[in-house]
Amino acid sequence: MRRNPAAFGELTVGMTATIRLATTADADSIAAIYRQYVADTVISFETEPPDGAEMARRMAAPPPLPWFVAERAGRVSGYAYASAHRARAAYRWSVDVSVYLAADERGQGTGRALYARLLDAVRGLGYVNAYAGIALPNPASVGLHEAMGFRPVGVYRNVGYKFGRWHDVGWWELALAEPPPADPGEPRPWAPG
Repeated sequence: MRRNPAAFGELTVGMTATIRLATTADADSIAAIYRQYVADTVISFETEPPDGAEMARRMAAPPPLPWFVAERAGRVSGYAYASAHRARAAYRWSVDVSVYLAADERGQGTGRALYARLLDAVRGLGYVNAYAGIALPNPASVGLHEAMGFRPVGVYRNVGYKFGRWHDVGWWELALAEPPPADPGEPRPWAPG
């Protein structure tokens, strides 16, 4: 597959937000955005917000996969990342993807811009499928994923218990290679720049 060099630089969203590669120097800002999703919502099933050091560890976890941040007015206002879909070797051509935005960044087109950069990057590395799990109900996240081309594939009923009740998680998939290659090469490790 052809690598799109534009996926590795900066992209301006509107006139004031910039999408760029995340570094571990962004880990505290990423943790701050994620904190409210953990503490106040069922969007994340984590129950204790990770700190910046834990986010930096996750960013460096194998296999090497991309993380992008959005910056607006000099601060990180959102992020998107890919992670291994499952540990077993046969799953190595699939990734899970997630996007999180600061409350004041929602509705600005930033989630789409982050995902566009992320999906282009993982496609360029040779990944074949992307998956997203969404705690339900979450019409904003469902709308974003479907606008990006994801299609629903199933629901895990009552799979997570948080805030005193059970919650469903829907799964969406996006084919990054159509049709999937008959003999795929190994996905390449992420190497920014």
